[in-house]
Amino acid sequence: MRDAAINLRALPEQRDLIDHAATLLGKNRSDFMLEAACDRAQAVVLDQIFFSLDVDKFKQFTAMLDGPPGPNPGLERLMAVKAPWSTGAA
Repeated sequence: MRDAAINLRALPEQRDLIDHAATLLGKNRSDFMLEAACDRAQAVVLDQIFFSLDVDKFKQFTAMLDGPPGPNPGLERLMAVKAPWSTGAA
């Protein structure tokens, strides 16, 4: 049961375009908009998780992952700071 409301304002031309497209697919405005928004949201989320590389770029990427890390002065500074909860007894 869909019970969460999503409200938005649109220009009349935008509403008419959405209604026309929904009708072409045999859907109502709400179903069309919800499906379109969910499709786009899923694409955005997946773009943050998955990415595509050609063969050469993939080889470079895996070589960087498999290789030793480079110098990281920021991490070295962070690791040199004593934790505020540390009592000094180790």
